[in-house]
Amino acid sequence: MAFNHLPAGVHDALAPLSVTPVTHSVPMAKNHRSDRTPTDTASSPSPGTVLDRLASGPSRASRITHTEHLPPREGRHAVWPDRIRPEVVAAVQAAGITHPWAHQARAAEHALDGESVIVATGTASGKSLAYLAPVLTALLDGSEAPNGRGATALYLAPTKALAADQCRSVKELSQPLGNAVRAAVYDGDTPVEEREWVRQYANYVLTNPDMLHRGILPSHPRWSSFLRSLRYVVIDECHTYRGVFGSHVAQVLRRLRRLCARYGSSPVFLLASATSAEPSVAAGRLTGLPVVEITEDASPRGELVFALWEPPLTDLHGEKGAPVRRTATAETADLLTDLTLQGVRSVAFVRSRRGAELIAVITQERLAETDRSLVRRVAAYRGGYLPEERRALERALHSGELLGLAATTALELGVDISGLDAVLIAGYPGTRASLWQQAGRAGRSGQGALAILVARGDPLDTFLVHHPEALFDQPVESTVLDPDNPYVLAPHLCAAAAEIPLTDEDLALFGSAAADLLPQLEAARLLRRRTKAWHWTRRERAADLTDIRGGGGTPVQVVESGTGRLLGTVDEGAAHTAVHEGAVHLHQGRTYLVRKLDLEDSVALVEEAAPPYSTVARDTTSISVLETDVEVPWGDGRLCYGSVEVTNQVGSFLRRRLITGEVLGETRLDLPPRTLRTRAVWWTVTEDQLDAARVNPEILGGALHAAEHASIGMLPLFATCDRWDIGGVSVPLHPDTLLPTVFVYDGHPGGAGFAERAFHTARAWLTATRQAIASCECDAGCPSCIQSPKCGNGNDPLHKRGAVRLLTVLLQGAPDEPAHPDHQDRQVPQDPSADPRDPQDRPDPLGPPAPVGPGDPEERGDPQERGNPQAPL
Repeated sequence: MAFNHLPAGVHDALAPLSVTPVTHSVPMAKNHRSDRTPTDTASSPSPGTVLDRLASGPSRASRITHTEHLPPREGRHAVWPDRIRPEVVAAVQAAGITHPWAHQARAAEHALDGESVIVATGTASGKSLAYLAPVLTALLDGSEAPNGRGATALYLAPTKALAADQCRSVKELSQPLGNAVRAAVYDGDTPVEEREWVRQYANYVLTNPDMLHRGILPSHPRWSSFLRSLRYVVIDECHTYRGVFGSHVAQVLRRLRRLCARYGSSPVFLLASATSAEPSVAAGRLTGLPVVEITEDASPRGELVFALWEPPLTDLHGEKGAPVRRTATAETADLLTDLTLQGVRSVAFVRSRRGAELIAVITQERLAETDRSLVRRVAAYRGGYLPEERRALERALHSGELLGLAATTALELGVDISGLDAVLIAGYPGTRASLWQQAGRAGRSGQGALAILVARGDPLDTFLVHHPEALFDQPVESTVLDPDNPYVLAPHLCAAAAEIPLTDEDLALFGSAAADLLPQLEAARLLRRRTKAWHWTRRERAADLTDIRGGGGTPVQVVESGTGRLLGTVDEGAAHTAVHEGAVHLHQGRTYLVRKLDLEDSVALVEEAAPPYSTVARDTTSISVLETDVEVPWGDGRLCYGSVEVTNQVGSFLRRRLITGEVLGETRLDLPPRTLRTRAVWWTVTEDQLDAARVNPEILGGALHAAEHASIGMLPLFATCDRWDIGGVSVPLHPDTLLPTVFVYDGHPGGAGFAERAFHTARAWLTATRQAIASCECDAGCPSCIQSPKCGNGNDPLHKRGAVRLLTVLLQGAPDEPAHPDHQDRQVPQDPSADPRDPQDRPDPLGPPAPVGPGDPEERGDPQERGNPQAPL
C-alpha cells in the first residue's frame, strides 16, 4: 500500500546564527511569579503602544482592518487534593507557585481517582502542572518500592522540541525530590549509549508518537519493566493529533494499551489541549477510553490586543494581469524588523519551512542597514534542522539571546518561551485552535501582549481580515480523526501482530473495521492465521509499513554536493515539490540550488548559490470516481460524497522574483506520477442551471475552475484542515458523472475526514466561498479570491463573475443542512447580494478561455510543520 504526500528557497544570506550554549530553563507554570523583574515590566510598552508604533509608518494604519481587545482576567485559586504528596507540594511552592488554579486541582483529583482526563484551557494556563502533580506523586510513591521503580509515566509530545523543553522543566521542578524522579528524553536524537539506561532506570520517559510506534512498542520485551509499572500516560498538545496523523496516533495508543494489559498495567491517560469543541469526544476517539473534560480556565490573563493586518496591493501584475498584493512574508519581515528595533521580544509563526527561513534572512538584512548588533539576535527555527542546531536555538531563545524568531509550528506547541511581548502570524494557520495557540505564546507571564495576523493573498485570509466575527465570535473547531480508516488501521494491525499475535479478543480494541481487514491482510500474505491468532509473516519490521505523519517512505537527505555534508531531511512525500532538480532550498539562512534528486537513493544533491528568485512546483491531477456513498439533490444538480482515485504528477516549476512574487519563467520536469485512493466531496450542475447562471460553454471551464480554487481556500474555515490537507479538480464534462463537476478531496490515502466534513457543511461552506469571490475588490480574479499560486493549469481559464453566478444558482437549490454535531453552532455572514444577475457583470476582460485540461489540482501549499521525522533507531 502506498502512503504518499505532496509539498516545497532564496536570498544571499548573512552568516548563520551562532549561539553560545547557555544553561537556563524556566518553570512550566507560573501561578504567581513572573520571569521579568519589576524594572523589566515597567519598561515594557503596552501592546497598544507597540501596535501604534508599527502603524505609524506611511500607509501602515490603513492595513489594520480590525483590532480586538481582550481584557485581563483574574485567576481563581484552589488547594491541592490531600493525596498529592507533601514533598510534591513543597517542590511546587519552591518553584514560586503557592496555590494551584482551580482547574489544576480538579484535573489532579480526577487523575488520582484513576479517571482519564483532558484539560482543554488556554495557552499558559498551567496545564503542565495539572498533570505533573499527580504524576510526580505516583513516581515518588513508586520510588519507595524495593526495586525503586514501582511506578512509571510516559509523556508524549508531537515534536522533539516540546519533549526536550518539558524534560528540562520537569528536572528543575523535581530537583527537591532527589533521585525519586528520573526523567529522560527518548527519541531519535538520544545517543545509543543512553538508551539502555533510559529503558532500565528512567521512570518518567518523554518521547513522541513516532518513537513509540517505531522504537518502543516493537521492542516491548526490553521495556517490560517500564510497561509493567506504567501508571500514567501524558498526551500533551493533543489537539494536534488530527486528520491522518491523529488517526495513526490513535492506533498507536491502542497498541500501547494492549501491551500494557499483557504486562498487567492499565495506565490512566492525562491529556492537555488548547481549547477545542467537545474535547472529551476527541480525547475518547484518540485513546479509545472515556475521558473527563475540564474546560473552565481559572488562570489569570493579561490584556491581549489582536490586530488583523492586510498587506497593500502593489503596482505589480501577476498571472493574467491580476493585481498582486504584497506578500505576507515581506510584510511580516518588516514588522519583525520594527519589533526587534523596538526591543520587543517577538516570534513570527510561518506556515512553511521556506517562509520561516526567508523571513529571518530578510529581517537580518534590514537590521544590518540600521543596527548590525541586532543581526545575530534574529534567527529561523523549523523542523529538518540537525539536533545540535535545534538545541542551540532553543537555549538561545530561553536565555533571551534571541530577540526575534521566525518559526514554523515546530515551536508553536507548548515550548516554554516566556517573556514574549508580541506574536506575528504570517497567514491564517488553518484553524482557530492553532490561531489562538500561536497568539497565546505572547504574554506568558501575565503581562499584556500583542498578536497580529498578517493575511496572505488567498481567499480565506482575505475573507477573515474583513469578517473578524468569523474569528472572534465563533467557537474553536472540534478535532477530526478517523481511526477506522483502512489505510491507517491495516499497518497497525500488522504491527500489533508482530508485537504479540492478534487474537479475536484484541479486535474490539482496534475498532469495528478490524475484523473485516484481517482476511485482506492474510490474502496479501502479511498476516497468517495459526490456531487462534494472527501472526506477522515477514522478516522486515511491521512498524516500517507506515510513517504515522503521512510522509511515507524514507526521508530524502539533503546533501551538499561539494563537501558531502548532510544539511537536513525532507519528507519523501514532499520531495517532488520541495527538492526537485532546479529547486531553491533554504537552510539556516543560506540558499542552495538542487542539482540532482535521486529518488532511488533518497538523496538530493545541492550546492550553495544566490539566485534572485524562489521556486514553486506545479502539478496536474486527474480523478476518477470509485464509489458514491451519499448523493443528495441540489436543485437539478447533485452533491456527492464517496471514494475516488487521484493521479498526480509534478510537471514543472515556476521561478518567482523574491519579495514581489513576479513570475520569471517556467521549467519543465520529468517526475513519475503518483496515485492516491482517498475520499472526496463533489458537486455537479446541469444545463438548466448553467442557463440560469448565464454560464455559456465558453466560460464554463473558467467558472468551475474559479469556484474550485476558492472553495478549497475556504474549506479550512469549516473543517479542521489546512490547504495542504486537501486538493481539488474541476472538469467541464467528467466521464464518470457526465456533467460539469467540481471535486474536493482529502490529500491522504483512505481519507482524513475533511471531505466528509465539507459534505455536511456544504451550504455554509459554498455560501462563504461565493461571498469571498464576490466581495474581492479585483476585476477579473486575483490570488485573494480565485487564483492559486500552484495551479497546474497556470490559473487558466478562470472566470470570476461566472463563478459567482454559478455558485448563486447552485445555492438556490441547496437543501437545509442536516444537524451535524460538530457544526450546529457554526454561522457564516450572509451575503446580501446573492443574485445571479451580477450588477457588476461586464464583458469578460480575460477573453475566451483556453480549453480545460483533464483536471486542475488546487494548491496543496507547503506542509504545516509536523515535527521532524525520527533519526534512524
